[in-house]
Amino acid sequence: MKNLEIRDLHVCVEDKEILKGVDLSLKQGESHVLMGPNGNGKSTLLAAIMGDPRYTVTSGSIIFDDKDILKMPVNERSIAGIFLGMQYPQEINGVTNSDFLRAAMNVRRDRPVSLFQFIKEMEKTIDDLKMSPDLAHRFLNEGFSGGEKKRNEIVQMQMLKPSLAMLDEIDSGLDVDAIKIVADAINRIRQENNMSLLIVSHYDRFLELIKPEITHVLVNGRIVLTGGPDLYQKIDQQGYDWIYEQYNIEPEIEQEKKRPQLSIGSCAVRETLKGAETK
Repeated sequence: MKNLEIRDLHVCVEDKEILKGVDLSLKQGESHVLMGPNGNGKSTLLAAIMGDPRYTVTSGSIIFDDKDILKMPVNERSIAGIFLGMQYPQEINGVTNSDFLRAAMNVRRDRPVSLFQFIKEMEKTIDDLKMSPDLAHRFLNEGFSGGEKKRNEIVQMQMLKPSLAMLDEIDSGLDVDAIKIVADAINRIRQENNMSLLIVSHYDRFLELIKPEITHVLVNGRIVLTGGPDLYQKIDQQGYDWIYEQYNIEPEIEQEKKRPQLSIGSCAVRETLKGAETK
């Protein structure tokens, strides 16, 4: 079972501690939503799981599929079945979507995927996400709208078939129709592959389509409350003030610094293509 177990995780960015003892368990096939006010560490948690080098784990553990992934670089975590749909997908000139995805698929296989099979699967995936037919030949996210970039993240997820998908506000920038398309794709992939899901979202409409079973609330770098779907519904209606009052929490004034626009995706692309060239 490809379960995720996080214990007492502390993470720093530029000598500032952002996560201050996070505990989280996610079993294979489960769907969890991570909520909380902006700047409290939600994106930091996903980045630390994926292995973003800007984030330093000072103590604690992250175990996935019974392996200590803190010892793995980003590309090895990806090959192990972890996927991050980024909040700010970056444009990468000179690398087409098809080159990137075929290289990423091949490093996960004993034998390279045939060109016929790859084209057939990518055409179906592009059609499922209602993307432009020329997507395969365009440079990665270059010239894409915000909504196209988010849907392209789901194209990658569907092609790579991860065991654990982490989606960082994948719904932001999507119109109503696109949210339904993305949610349908996520639900279909989960059902077909028994994929686990950890999402950051504030949008109740999107959550009602995904229907996560478990809700976590992260405040001041710690998960202060865990519940079921009724929890995210109550937060949508009442905000977070009732949590502060009921659990005697004093929100920290200083917010998490906005991360620079360096993408771990660009690092992963370079490592993936480099690995493909050596095969």
